[in-house]
Amino acid sequence: MCGIAGYFGTPSMHQPPELLLRRMIGAIRHRGPDESGTHVEPGVGLGHARLSIIDIDTGQQPMANDDGDVVVTFNGEIFNFVELRRELMARGHVFRTESDTEVIIRSYEEMGPDCVTAFNGDFAFALWDRRRRRFMLARDRMGVRPLFYAWRGGCLYFASEAKALFEVPGIDAELDPVALDQTFTFWFPLAPRTAFKGICSLPPAHRMVASPHEVAVRPYWRLDYPDAADTGALDNRSEADIAEELRALLTDATRIRLRSDVPVGAYLSGGLDSSIIAALVRQMEPKRLRTFSVTFESGEFDESAFQSEMVRALGTDHTAVPCRTADIGRMFPDVIRHAEQPLLRTAPAPLFALSRLVRDNAFKVVLTGEGADEVFAGYDIFKEAKLRRFCAAQPKSQWRQLLFQRLYPYLPALKGQSQSYRNAFFGAGLEATDDPLFSHLPRFRTTAGGKAFFSAEMREELHGYDALDDLRAHLPADFHRWHPLSQGQYLETAHLLPGYILSAQGDRVAMAHSVEGRFPFLDHRLVEFASRIPPRLKIRGLREKHILREAMGDILPPSIGDRVKQPYRAPDSPAFVGPEAPDYVSGQLSPAAIANAGFFAPRSVEKLVTKCRSGSFLGFRDNMAMVGILSTQLLHHSFAKDVAADIPATVAA
Repeated sequence: MCGIAGYFGTPSMHQPPELLLRRMIGAIRHRGPDESGTHVEPGVGLGHARLSIIDIDTGQQPMANDDGDVVVTFNGEIFNFVELRRELMARGHVFRTESDTEVIIRSYEEMGPDCVTAFNGDFAFALWDRRRRRFMLARDRMGVRPLFYAWRGGCLYFASEAKALFEVPGIDAELDPVALDQTFTFWFPLAPRTAFKGICSLPPAHRMVASPHEVAVRPYWRLDYPDAADTGALDNRSEADIAEELRALLTDATRIRLRSDVPVGAYLSGGLDSSIIAALVRQMEPKRLRTFSVTFESGEFDESAFQSEMVRALGTDHTAVPCRTADIGRMFPDVIRHAEQPLLRTAPAPLFALSRLVRDNAFKVVLTGEGADEVFAGYDIFKEAKLRRFCAAQPKSQWRQLLFQRLYPYLPALKGQSQSYRNAFFGAGLEATDDPLFSHLPRFRTTAGGKAFFSAEMREELHGYDALDDLRAHLPADFHRWHPLSQGQYLETAHLLPGYILSAQGDRVAMAHSVEGRFPFLDHRLVEFASRIPPRLKIRGLREKHILREAMGDILPPSIGDRVKQPYRAPDSPAFVGPEAPDYVSGQLSPAAIANAGFFAPRSVEKLVTKCRSGSFLGFRDNMAMVGILSTQLLHHSFAKDVAADIPATVAA
C-alpha cells in the first residue's frame, strides 16, 4: 500500500517538475511514510510514497524494467503475484526483486495494457512505456484503491487522493454542485464525478491509455448477473455443492490475502462477516491472531459482547478502542479532510480511530469482512425490497403490511412509530415496481430530503438536475433482465461500495494512519461466482446471506452464525450538540459561514441546528441533513484556499 502521484504531458513551469512531484507526494505522505521516490523525464513524472509490506528490501518505487523503457508507480497489492511470477518466469522473464510491483512490469511486457485482466488484487497504478510513448492508468475491479486525475494546460495529473492534485498550480478545490446533489441522494458522487469540480475518479475496473494524440478510458471487467429466467449451471446444482465451492473460494481468497512480509491482523466487529474471516485466518496461521475492534458507550451501537464471544472462541489477542459520542465530534474534521467528500453519516469516524489503534500496535495490514453484505445480499434493504414487492402485489392487504414490523429491530426510532407511519414509509413508490431503482427508492427519497436545505443559488445552478434520472441513464443495458435482487445488489456493489464504503469507511480512514485493509469477500473470483448463485439461496424467506451461513456456519459459535444482521452504525447528530460539542460546530454552522459558502439556506440550517440542540426527535432526513451540511462546510473550509486562513486550527489541521 502506498500513495502515488504524477503527470503525463508538460507541466506548467511555475516550479521544477521534481519539486512538483515531491509536493504532490508530500500531501499524501500518510499513505506511505516509509520511503519515497520519483522518476522524471521529458513529458512524464511519477512519484511514490511507500508503505513497505511486500519485499521490503528491494521493492522501492517508481520501478523500471531492465532497460528503463517501462516504469511504474503502484498503490495496492497483486495478491496472486506468486503464481503470476512463476508463469512469467516459465515464459523467459527474469526477475530482479521479490515484489508484486515487478510482476506488473513483466506482465505488461508480456500482455500490454491487457495485463490488468490477469491481476487478482486491490490496485491503482500508473505506467509509462517510453518506447511506445504510451501512458496508462488502471484501477482494480471493485474500486478498493482510489485513483484521481485532472487536466490542466493540456497536461494530465493523477494521484491517490485529490489533495495531492491541489498542489498543482491552477487546480483548485472548488466543490461541485452536481456532486453535492448526488451525495444528498446516494451518499456519494457518481464516478467519474467527485466532490470537486474538474477532479475525476477513474471508475473501478477501468483503465486509461493515453498517447500524445489520444486518450481512451475503457472498462476491462464488469459486474454481471444472469437473466432472471436463466436456469444455468448453478440452478442445477445442489445447495451443498454451491456452499462447498463458495467455501473453497473464500478460503483461497483469504489465504492469498495473508501474503505479507509484515504481520497481518484482522478486524473483529462481532458480526457474521468479520467473524468468518477471522476464523479462517485462525485456521491458517500458527501464530496467535491479533484482532481489533471498536466499542461504543450506547447499547444501540455497541457489539462488544459478540466481539468478546468470538475472541474466546478463537483465542485471539484482542484490543478494542472505546469510541464515545464526543470523540466522534472531535475527530470529524480530520475524517472529512481524509475522506475528501461530504458524509451523511459519522460511521467513518470510529473506523478512523480503529485504524489509529492498529497502527499504534505496530500493524500495517488488517483483513476485514467488508463486501459480504453486497455480494451475498446481507443488507436489510434487500429484504425490504422483497417485502415491498410482496406488498405491491396486494397493496390493500393489511396483514402483508404487518411484515414490515420485522424489519430494522435495531432502529428504536422506527420501531416506536405507528403502523400507519411504517406503512407510509415503506409503501412509498409501491406502484413503481418497474422502476429500475425500485429497491432503493425509499432510501434515495429519504436522503434527498436534505436537499430542502439547499440555497436558492444552489438550486439555480443545478437547473432542475435529477440525480435519479442520471443514475437510471447509466445502468447496464441488460439491467432490466436481471432478477430484482440482482438489480438491488448491483446498485450496492457497483455504486455504494466503491463510492462510500470502500472509500470513506475503508481506504481513506485506514490509510490516514498508514494501514492497509484487505477484503477477501471482494476477490473477483468470489464475486463472479456469487453473482451466479440463485437469489433464493441468498435470501431464504427473510434469512439474509443464507448460502454464506450454510457454507461457513460450522466454524463459528451458533450465536454468531445465526445472528441477524446488525449493520455497523455510529451516533450521528448527537456528536455535534450538547455540552461536549466541539467548538468548531458553532462556527461552521453559523448563518455567516453558511451564507459565505453558499450551498445551503442560512435560515433553514439555523432552524435545523436549533431543533438538534433542543433534544427534539430527529427523523432520518433531519439527522442525515445535519451531518451532511456540517461535513460539506468542513470540506469547503478545509480545502478552499480563500477561506482556509480563517478557520480554526482544529479544523485546518
